[in-house]
Amino acid sequence: MYGNPGPHAGAPIVYQAEPGLSLTVQHIRKRLHDLSATYLHRAVRVESVDSVVYEGIIVHVDRCFLYLQCSAAIPDGRGFAAPYSTVLPLVLYELHVITLLAGS
Repeated sequence: MYGNPGPHAGAPIVYQAEPGLSLTVQHIRKRLHDLSATYLHRAVRVESVDSVVYEGIIVHVDRCFLYLQCSAAIPDGRGFAAPYSTVLPLVLYELHVITLLAGS
């Protein structure tokens, strides 16, 4: 399809990302990682590209995920639940808006 067939030569390709998309996603992921690390342990409101909004405290960030500790239960059942909070892993390149909450 695009460029070199790579290690899957001969296999039918069902989907292949547009040229340059991988670099764009890597750039966004790195930018959000660095930004999120700056606001570690701060209260934020996060909106995903699907317009789902979460509020909580950034407790960890790695190269792929922002981990948000939410005091309320997550209605879609995602996250790692503890008795009084849930830690929700959010994919960095799926985030649309991060807003710092008052008092943070």
